[in-house]
Amino acid sequence: MDIREASLKDLSNIARLHAQSWRETYGDVLRADYLNQQVLVERTAVWTKRLMKPSPNQYVLIAEDNTGFCGFICVYGGKHLKYGSIIDNLHVAKNCKGKGLGTKLLIAAASWAFVNYKNDGLYLEVLACNEQAIRFYKYHGGQNIDYGYWHTPCGNKVKEFIYGWESPSALANLS
Repeated sequence: MDIREASLKDLSNIARLHAQSWRETYGDVLRADYLNQQVLVERTAVWTKRLMKPSPNQYVLIAEDNTGFCGFICVYGGKHLKYGSIIDNLHVAKNCKGKGLGTKLLIAAASWAFVNYKNDGLYLEVLACNEQAIRFYKYHGGQNIDYGYWHTPCGNKVKEFIYGWESPSALANLS
């Protein structure tokens, strides 16, 4: 398994996986017409902007194995005054799940945050309906520290939880 920093050449794979992951996970909270007709176009626009003109505090990693593209993670350092750096996306292809890839990406992002934003916490937002992801973050020591609502690209309002770690080192077991 190789993990490397993403580049513009990864745009298509990232956007496709992001759209597919939403189709597989959020069918109950995102409109069917959005998932079937708009999500790929919308995610491609988001990732085009992120990869063509990255924010100075943005870090995107992708994972590949001998079969090709497997997943990605995006983190923004120092994003929130109270919670710290945000893990904005973590997606693993269905056929690559269960191999520890999500854990490797999560630890790699935390390691980057440790080097660059050592004194900040680390957090992410996870939809309340995504029980599998919630179990994953709890397993890795994430604490439910708050909640809010996501105003989806298709106009819905969905409850989300904020899971956090006191510091990147708490997640990556660094000292």
